Amino acid sequence: MESTNDEKVRNYTIVRYKPKATNTTDDPVPDYMNLLAMIFSMCGLMLKIKWCAWCAVFCSLISFANSRSSEDSRQVLSSFMLSVSAVVMTYLQNPAPMVTPW
Repeated sequence: MESTNDEKVRNYTIVRYKPKATNTTDDPVPDYMNLLAMIFSMCGLMLKIKWCAWCAVFCSLISFANSRSSEDSRQVLSSFMLSVSAVVMTYLQNPAPMVTPW
């Protein structure tokens, strides 16, 4: 029996598709900074500590800068607004300049 060209399968020409391995490691820095911003802003609001409120603003800006564009930005925006409100509330109650904690 002779095999025709249609029946022949050349195994060396068939290449199975393999998707490229993507780097799926999540960067935890934006999440940690968002959590720190929430903690600092709550300390600034509840305890009226000005440096905590300023640290909250700093941490929320770092969280915003390191977040991916595909993520939902509502949580980062709420963290930033909470930290700004902590700064405003601490300075509304006591408008004196901030003293260093040491």
